[in-house]
Amino acid sequence: MTKNAPFTPELQKKIDILKARRKPIQMGSLSFDSPLLLAPMSSIGTAPFRLLMEDLGAGGTVSELISCHGINYKNVRTTEMLKVDPREKNIGLQLFGEGAEAMAEAAKVAESFNPKFIDINMGCPVKKVVGTGAGSSLLKDTSTLPHFFSTIKKAIKLPLTIKIRTGWDHDTINALEVIHIAKEEGIEFVAVHGRTRAQQYTGLANWEYLEQLGAKSPLDIIGNGDLHTVSFVKEKMNTTKCTALMLGRGPLRNPFLFLEPYMLPTDDMFFTPEDHLEVIKKLIEYSRDYAHSDHTLLVSIRKHLIWMAAGYNNVSYFRDLIFKTPDLNETIKISEEFFTSLKDQRKRLQDHDSFMTSGHG
Repeated sequence: MTKNAPFTPELQKKIDILKARRKPIQMGSLSFDSPLLLAPMSSIGTAPFRLLMEDLGAGGTVSELISCHGINYKNVRTTEMLKVDPREKNIGLQLFGEGAEAMAEAAKVAESFNPKFIDINMGCPVKKVVGTGAGSSLLKDTSTLPHFFSTIKKAIKLPLTIKIRTGWDHDTINALEVIHIAKEEGIEFVAVHGRTRAQQYTGLANWEYLEQLGAKSPLDIIGNGDLHTVSFVKEKMNTTKCTALMLGRGPLRNPFLFLEPYMLPTDDMFFTPEDHLEVIKKLIEYSRDYAHSDHTLLVSIRKHLIWMAAGYNNVSYFRDLIFKTPDLNETIKISEEFFTSLKDQRKRLQDHDSFMTSGHG
């Protein structure tokens, strides 16, 4: 396994300065290094990416959503998704499924992989998940939730948490009801995505409602939705009534999003294009421990390269070149040339612009 080596001295110095300004938080029986956590994202929240985000300031992470049935059927690919890197510090494994007993059985298996907590996905809006009665479909009939929560809770020793949406649709906003049930059944904390299932990932997250939950909830609330840019994250850090914030899509394009809100006006620093290149190299380094071949690694790294290049000049040219290159080493070389050529450019990302609205878990 690759040793957890630091970045270049110049980049590591910036990271260390900003990490030192974070304040740890406590939610239930769990502690985190920062109130900024990485959200679960399908096909993205793998061990290498989670480890990278912890390096770059995430106070904790949650895995991509993992099928309880895949776990119980001992599916090889699903079992691999449960692997926790021993270098990860604050990691939760997120499971999805519709049946209490099946989820409880899977939770016991997930617990054996030594995460810090088990999380239940009650927010995924995609049809293939919702159609089985899992994900955000669990919000439709709250009468089933006491048995659902208690059955899973009794099966494991680890803390149990949930991630939900504000409701099924605009006419059934019921997050507070779900939270009160969760409290009664021993759930530690609740992450809430500020959209209904009907909204999918379109429109804007309802932060007014999330703040109401933060003020009224008997459990700690993690606010989630549209936290894509430094300005918005910083604004919420200064004003939110939520205990913590969960960043999902934002760090894909700005991997320093867990750190930059801690920058002061007097700081003479910013993250350069070459710093972003260092991040890509680190992700490749971590991913080699998990990829089955250079081809599978290339497929994964391509999407991260495109996301990472967003906000810089000549991105469309870079994207076209990357997708025409079938070789991993050549892709790395092209990336080095691109990011190095940007000199001291700064990223320009807009608040609330459309990004990955087709779904990611």
